[in-house]
Amino acid sequence: MTTIYEVIKKPLFTEKGMDLKERENKILIEVDAGANKHEIKKAMEEIFKIKVESIATINVRGKLKRFGKSIGRRSDRKKAIITLKKGEKLDFIEGV
Repeated sequence: MTTIYEVIKKPLFTEKGMDLKERENKILIEVDAGANKHEIKKAMEEIFKIKVESIATINVRGKLKRFGKSIGRRSDRKKAIITLKKGEKLDFIEGV
């Protein structure tokens, strides 16, 4: 079993993620590949002191990439889209 600090890896700052945050009060983060929705919800609520309404998870396969003659592969990862309850707010970067 992992601790709550190992479940959440990092926030994802993408155009889609910023649009989701502004329009629908959703946050996009990268999580541990073995984490389930219950663990993610518990970690978010305990670490950031927010109320989570729902969570959607996405498994992203790593892309094949060429490095000169050889072919490599990027790592697989798991993303989570977290919907916050009405009135809740979470800013990873203040002042932007």
